[in-house]
Amino acid sequence: MPSRISDVFIKLKAENRLAFMPFITSGDPDIATTGQLISELGRRGCDMIEIGFPYSDPIADGPTIQASYTRSLGRGLHVEDIFKTVAALPTDNLPPLVAMVAYAIIYRIGPEEFLTKLKLAGFCGMIVPDLPGDEAASFFELAQKHELDLVQLVSPTTTPERVSRILAAASGFVYCISVAGITGVRDDLPPELKDQLRWLREKTDLPLAVGFGIGKPEQIDMLRGDADGVIVGSAIVRQLEPLTESPDQKEAILKQIGDYAAEMLAATKP
Repeated sequence: MPSRISDVFIKLKAENRLAFMPFITSGDPDIATTGQLISELGRRGCDMIEIGFPYSDPIADGPTIQASYTRSLGRGLHVEDIFKTVAALPTDNLPPLVAMVAYAIIYRIGPEEFLTKLKLAGFCGMIVPDLPGDEAASFFELAQKHELDLVQLVSPTTTPERVSRILAAASGFVYCISVAGITGVRDDLPPELKDQLRWLREKTDLPLAVGFGIGKPEQIDMLRGDADGVIVGSAIVRQLEPLTESPDQKEAILKQIGDYAAEMLAATKP
C-alpha cells in the first residue's frame, strides 16, 4: 500500500540520503510545547516525526523517556489532547507523523475507534511495541483498512521464525533496535549491527530504520549503506528537561533542539 511514509523513503533513496526521525514525548513539558516542537522539527526538514503517547508502564524505554512520560502523565495529559493538538498543526512543512503507542491504550479506547481518531488527527502510521503476536495479523489488516502503516520492531534477540511473522504484518518501515536493552544514548553502536541489517535486508523490501542509542552524527555515518533511516529519541527528549523548572527558556530550547536536528540531518546526506 503506497503511503506518505513509503513515499518519503522512495524520495530519499533517489537522493542517496538516510531518513532522520526524531522522537518526542507528547505533553512534555506541556501539550502546547509539543505542538510547537513538531512545527520546529518540520521546519528544520525532519523527514518524519515519531510521537510518543505517554504510558505508565512503557516497554523498553530507558530512564530519559520514562521520566518524560511520568512528567506528562503527572500533568494530566489525555490521549484526546494529543489528537486535538496534532489535528490543529499547520500543514506547511509537516512531515509524516508516526505514533509510538502502547497496545493497552489502543485496547482501552477500542482499536477501531483509536485508529479512526489517529487517522483523522493526521497520523500516517504507528509503532505498537507491546502488540500481542497473536493479534498482529488482524491488527495489521485493521491498520490497512484505515490507511495507516504498522511499523514493526525487530531486535537483535528476535528469532528468525518470529522475524518472518513480524514482517508479514508490517508496512512503512521496519524499526531495527540496535541493541538488546532499553532506549538511551550510547557512545558506540554494536559492531554486529551491520551484519544484522544485512541479514534483515534479505528478508524484506521494507526500509530499515535504526533506533536505540543513536545520538551523534558519526553514528549516522556508520550506518550509511546498511540502514535507510535513523530514529533519535533520548538525545532530544533530555533537552526538554530544563523546561520543567524554567519555562521561560522555551524559545531558546526549541531553537537548540532545532539546531541539533539540523546537525543530524546534515549527517544523513552523502
